[in-house]
Amino acid sequence: MDSPLSDRIGTMQYAPDTEAREKLRRVVIGAATLVAVLLLLPSTFTYVNPGYVGIVIHRAGGGVDPVPLGPGIHARIPFATGIEEYPVFLKTVVLTKNPTEGSPLNDEINVNSVEGQPISLDVSLSFQLEQSQTPKLYTTFRTDINQITHGFVKQTIRQALQEVVGTEPVADVIGPKKAEATNRVRALISQRLQPMGFDVRQFTINELRAPPAVMDAINQKNVMQQQALTAQNELQKNTFNAQGDSIKAAGRAKAITAEAEAQARANTLLAQSITPTLVQYQIANKWDGKLPTYSGGGTPMIQLPSKP
Repeated sequence: MDSPLSDRIGTMQYAPDTEAREKLRRVVIGAATLVAVLLLLPSTFTYVNPGYVGIVIHRAGGGVDPVPLGPGIHARIPFATGIEEYPVFLKTVVLTKNPTEGSPLNDEINVNSVEGQPISLDVSLSFQLEQSQTPKLYTTFRTDINQITHGFVKQTIRQALQEVVGTEPVADVIGPKKAEATNRVRALISQRLQPMGFDVRQFTINELRAPPAVMDAINQKNVMQQQALTAQNELQKNTFNAQGDSIKAAGRAKAITAEAEAQARANTLLAQSITPTLVQYQIANKWDGKLPTYSGGGTPMIQLPSKP
């Protein structure tokens, strides 16, 4: 049986151990709390980059705030809300076969002409998202903007191209009707993307490719049309020159005829105006008062007009 002294000694040894363990426990709890705060602190704030808006997603219920966040720092509930950024600046999507443009994949658009000929197109689309429509856009697709543009937007472009190009001969789309077809496709794309918040600013067809045999036939046709046009222009030039020569010849003939007619009328008037009296008057008018001399001493005879 322990003595009272030994009990007191045991109690004194137990007290410092308990106090040390309590202090250690508080330190551990404080450190854990600090670590948790440091880990959770960044997730209590979010930063939206300039040129973007933040779509607030409520993970618990799956809802989306109808008003997006603007650029800057915003508070949020960690683990309960998520942020998806959408660009609201002008963005261009390039769909091409070239791996150095757009994406490294082959993003060319393939359609058929009215004859059933396959046509490959490299196109680009520039658009800007309407800020107020971005929550609706995310609610519809539940993905980032790159997935939307290379999915829904690309399919919209393909459908519009098929509707327009599919009604035209391949030679017309590649040649004289390319600009018209481009404008029609852009109108269709704008009409279908606008309800989703896309403001289409520009659409271009950068390149069209048809089978080599088709391209050779089109090139030969273009050469023949150019030759025919050159021949037609030469014919018109020659015709114009011939007409000009004819006009000049007709003018010269008309001038000669007019001159001859004028001379004839003048001769007729002159003949009608010559009378003996006029002749005598002209002689008398030009006489200087001296009688001409003749060999043999004769005097010239002058017939004066008789009195009436």
